[in-house]
Amino acid sequence: MTITTTPSIESRQIVEYKKIVFGEVIIGINAFKDMAAGMRNIFGGRSASYELELQQAREDALREMSERAMEVGANAVVGVDVDYEVLGTGGNMIMVSASGTAVVVQ
Repeated sequence: MTITTTPSIESRQIVEYKKIVFGEVIIGINAFKDMAAGMRNIFGGRSASYELELQQAREDALREMSERAMEVGANAVVGVDVDYEVLGTGGNMIMVSASGTAVVVQ
């Protein structure tokens, strides 16, 4: 499955547009990762625990979007966009969503 942020795929022709497909993942960040990230916020630096969580959530959202594209008979997704939102009363959940247009290319 070809996945791209561009509206087309160089050297391939889109022969059919199927539908817009989505993949969504909501992850909760546990208290220990929150504490470690809080310390990074005070002293500076990157939060490896959050970065790993976001990386995994992004990969899961793209995989889910790809699976939905295959279900409608597509072999590529173009115009992909990945968004992040903070959810929950304490802001302790993160939603990662991926969307794009499922297409058939030759």
